[in-house]
Amino acid sequence: MECRKLTDGFLMNNGEKIPCIGYGTYKTTEEEVYGAVLSALKAGYRHIDTAAFYGNEAGIGRALKDCGIPREELFVTSKVWNTDRGYENTKEAFAATLERLDLDYLDLYLIHWPANRKQFGEEAKKINAETWRALEELYTEGKIKAIGLSNFLPHHIEELMETAVVKPMVDQIEFHPGWAQLEAGEYCRKNDIVVEAWSPLGRKEVLDSGILQEIGAKYGKSAAQVCVRWVLQHDILPLPKTVNSGRMVENADVFDFALTEEEMKTIDSLKDLGGQCALPDEVDF
Repeated sequence: MECRKLTDGFLMNNGEKIPCIGYGTYKTTEEEVYGAVLSALKAGYRHIDTAAFYGNEAGIGRALKDCGIPREELFVTSKVWNTDRGYENTKEAFAATLERLDLDYLDLYLIHWPANRKQFGEEAKKINAETWRALEELYTEGKIKAIGLSNFLPHHIEELMETAVVKPMVDQIEFHPGWAQLEAGEYCRKNDIVVEAWSPLGRKEVLDSGILQEIGAKYGKSAAQVCVRWVLQHDILPLPKTVNSGRMVENADVFDFALTEEEMKTIDSLKDLGGQCALPDEVDF
């Protein structure tokens, strides 16, 4: 998909569009998220990504109320946390999220992490199915415009689809130089599921990469801008996070250059640059 500006959209399999670069809010406190989101919206972002686990939904809700931008021009995502999995718990968690955000509906709601066999044994599949059933119901009731997953790998999606009625519209995965989950991304694209990249800038080791800095210098761009551009050229939607208003603008200034095929392959091949690099089947939180 060709994006030429911040608000160009990825088309989800239900016909809804999602702005092609989102603003991430992980590890942004309740106190600072209000001003950060207002700054992001001022910079042109219209896609805000949060989660119950982040503990900042109320601050984001206040910013959305005070920004002066019509609700229909905003795209707001949140996620159900691991301790709220299951049909009834998910329904209750969604209601609490909606109340904290002070919204009438969500644009996108995700299962934050799949229940795995390490923690739940053979019950994991059932837990994921019941959590998804709650999202499906909320979706058909019109309380959510789109539903999806986060950190689900192809085998988790295959299991979910054995009982799912509604196909996931999105899968949000960790995706950055040094942790390019290319196979998972390709699987989702082939199955008409939009891929979102959380932590697309990785951590300090990514931005300090001499290779990324050298590629950026060729275009007059930073390593962070190269990361965002690389994600977009994989047809993946990046969710960069910063509380610095200047970097918010910088992270969105990626539509006036394109990486070559060789540069893309070079970045694809980078290894061990840092990041959370969590394996969904191994996590125990």
